Amino acid sequence: MPTFTAVESPRSLRSTLGSFRAGFADPTTVVSDGQFLHATLTPDGPGTLWIRWTSDPATPDRAGLTADAWGDGAEWLLARVPGLTGLFDHPVSCDDGHPIVERALRLTRLRRIGASGNLYHLLLPTIIAQRITAGEALKQWAQLVWRFGEPAPGPSDLIGRLRLPPTPERLLTTPAWSLHPLGIESKRARALKEVARHAGKLWDWAEIGTETLATRLALIHGVGPWTIGSVLGPAVGAADAVAVGDFHYPNIVSWALANEPRGNDERMLELLEPYRGQRGRVLAAIVSTAGKAPSYGPRKRIVPIAMM
Repeated sequence: MPTFTAVESPRSLRSTLGSFRAGFADPTTVVSDGQFLHATLTPDGPGTLWIRWTSDPATPDRAGLTADAWGDGAEWLLARVPGLTGLFDHPVSCDDGHPIVERALRLTRLRRIGASGNLYHLLLPTIIAQRITAGEALKQWAQLVWRFGEPAPGPSDLIGRLRLPPTPERLLTTPAWSLHPLGIESKRARALKEVARHAGKLWDWAEIGTETLATRLALIHGVGPWTIGSVLGPAVGAADAVAVGDFHYPNIVSWALANEPRGNDERMLELLEPYRGQRGRVLAAIVSTAGKAPSYGPRKRIVPIAMM
């Protein structure tokens, strides 16, 4: 079995915090050179977090990191800045594994796995991304926030048009059919409402350990293995979490590690098994650096429900 060794490396705050933005047009989050603005909901209420840094990449003592927050959730957000910025995550090397894995980990070690503790915010855009293309998902998330979210707290000259995600109360009182004009059909709309129904429990669930958390998330109707595997990393810093059921990941892993142009979930998990404990990190590194598997046939076009 390959062995992992912790390595010393600077940390890229922009790359790490970029994981918490759902596309460039995400109305809740802005990431740029030197700053991160994030509007979200916390167990204490809405809040806006503003993180700045002067050097990137850099070691924690040289990054020049400062943070401010506004709203009822300000204290909660500030307390989670270390986890959010990946301070508790450590890059690894794997010198006795597949050469592609060794290279991928080396090329991506500046990016840490941050942990926001905010399952509710992460689950919403992830559910929207179920079974549709990435471009459609990002557009639908932005539309959902603009229509059902509220302005973020904080100084207007800094916050601008930043918005909060829809509150659980707003989603619960919104009929599923009213999301159809956004392109969100009833199945995903019902899953969003189920997450809203359980939102009060999610704060405690983020503290119970990865395996128990995954088991409890699976009890929420509409939250399956792909969604769970996608949110465990950014929510609680789970380095081993793998999104099963993705359209692209099995092919990318099979092509990179076995020179097989097509794969399925079983084959992907088989190839990642030697890296258990760091499978999610290895998968993300491969996807970021190894390139796509060969394409065959025409790309399937998904017609948005908003056009039907």
